[in-house]
Amino acid sequence: MSALAHTPPRRLAISYAAIKRGTLWLLGASGGLVLIEPSPYELVFLLTVFVFAVTGIRFSQKLLPLAVLLLAYNIGGTLSLIPWMDDPDAVRFTAVSVYLMITAIFIAGIMAEDAAGRLETLRKGYLFAAWCAGFAGILGYFDVAGLGGTFTLYGRASGTFKDPNVLGTFLALPIVYLLQRVLTGQCGMVRGFVLISVPLAALFLTFSRGAWAVLVLSVLMMTLLTFLSAPGAAARARILAMSLAALVIMLAALLVALSFESIRAVFEVRASLDQSYDQGVTGRFGNQLRAIPMLLEAPNGFGPLRFRWFFVEDPHNVYINAFASYGWLGGFAWLCLTVATCYVGWRLVFRPGTTQLHAIAIWSVLFVTILQGIQIDTDHWRHFYLMLGLVWGLAAARAESETSP
Repeated sequence: MSALAHTPPRRLAISYAAIKRGTLWLLGASGGLVLIEPSPYELVFLLTVFVFAVTGIRFSQKLLPLAVLLLAYNIGGTLSLIPWMDDPDAVRFTAVSVYLMITAIFIAGIMAEDAAGRLETLRKGYLFAAWCAGFAGILGYFDVAGLGGTFTLYGRASGTFKDPNVLGTFLALPIVYLLQRVLTGQCGMVRGFVLISVPLAALFLTFSRGAWAVLVLSVLMMTLLTFLSAPGAAARARILAMSLAALVIMLAALLVALSFESIRAVFEVRASLDQSYDQGVTGRFGNQLRAIPMLLEAPNGFGPLRFRWFFVEDPHNVYINAFASYGWLGGFAWLCLTVATCYVGWRLVFRPGTTQLHAIAIWSVLFVTILQGIQIDTDHWRHFYLMLGLVWGLAAARAESETSP
């Protein structure tokens, strides 16, 4: 008999690292479907926590400021909830805040090991989610197979999200990531723009001024930081050339889109900074200004979701909402968290290493989203807490590697 006959069959070996990466891919891929509650993201997150808890997870003390500030924020929200415990919507709102706090701290903690591999896995899963959500938004906008009623809101693409504004900002990170890979030569131009096409088209069709601003400012910031961190003159020259080519392609695509009368009509309305619901004493910004003196006399805030009782609709400002829904304790905790995150993020992107490009892409979008909080409530956006956890986790892992012997 031949020697092959006596060779024992090979066993399929799957490492703990592969299992962890697999659950992280699922976590990223499930983040684009939030039409139902609980969403798949919540369920996959529980699975991910279980897998990491069983196979091992280590939290750095460098994450203590993040954990303490988020905890103070949610303690403030819980205290503000006490008078409204009989309101299921208010209870659910507070519970979601606590859950999102846990997701941010967990994501930060898992960056202590295999940061580059886990980031790449999350990036791929997120891109898959962006394609699914974006494709649904495009189908809905053009009412393919009667899907307009499901995947649009007020004539704007919402895809697998409940709000076009949230869909638009959700799509910004994978677009920025892909553009960065094209600029740095990690991905060819043709392949890169094919991958960008669906998320970019869907973001445009959300007709969200906030999402448009987030994308433009994030791309500019990412390009500048990537240029400054480039290893040499040749790399910088490529970034400049690719940036110009990308600008020309995107302007051409915009002109093609605006050649359709139905798209141009909505674009002209949405592109205007002079919206009726923003104006006057009772407009969005007028309500925010009128709320400040009232909140100065309310240490416990108005209560979760109670801003709309005084001013008809939500504050559309995450900082006003922090004081209104989480009281003074929550409001000041959110402000401190914002300042601390900016300090951590800006230090992070200028530190060279294997994860620097990841850090630049993520921080570019997160920083602009933090600024966007002046214009919209971002405190319950899952992708915001994902980016928050990643930035803090990368900063903690980098600091520990620099101080280790």
